[in-house]
Amino acid sequence: MRIIRGKFGRRRFDVPTNITARPTTDFARENIFNVIENLIDIEGAVCLDLFAGTGAVTFELISREAASVTAVEKAATQFRFIEKVAKMLEVTNLRVVRGDVFRYIPSCQPASFDFVFADPPYDMPRFEEIPSMVINSGIVRPGGLFIIEHSRTRDFSSLPHFHSHRAYGSVNFSIFLFPNQ
Repeated sequence: MRIIRGKFGRRRFDVPTNITARPTTDFARENIFNVIENLIDIEGAVCLDLFAGTGAVTFELISREAASVTAVEKAATQFRFIEKVAKMLEVTNLRVVRGDVFRYIPSCQPASFDFVFADPPYDMPRFEEIPSMVINSGIVRPGGLFIIEHSRTRDFSSLPHFHSHRAYGSVNFSIFLFPNQ
């Protein structure tokens, strides 16, 4: 895993061979972060990384000076890897939650975030529920941003707050912008 930019830019970490996550490619991550930075200011943002996997997005946010990041990951191997990297980087603004996203979202209110990123397994049961669950939960602040990574077979353009769709190779992102009130 490589952190692309920011204070930890170009740092690399060996991902355990028994990890079950499908990490977002460096190419896709670099491009989606260019989009993110044109929509919101990451520096000082309160962020949530759902289905955090290896923590690549989590550490990219921290490297780019997010105020805080909460990473939610169910799998023990990935959870321990995120904690290990956080310790190596001496990160203090990261909260790692080992748990199920479908339970976490309703339980985290009234917490709210400037940016929410979700990268669920593409073949996960209930995948289709995730965007609506995040959108309707109230966890994205006014002026905030929500992005879900998915396969090209998914289309979330009919949902409220849909802004745009981006594809980088086989990696697709649906982007939702929440208006300021």
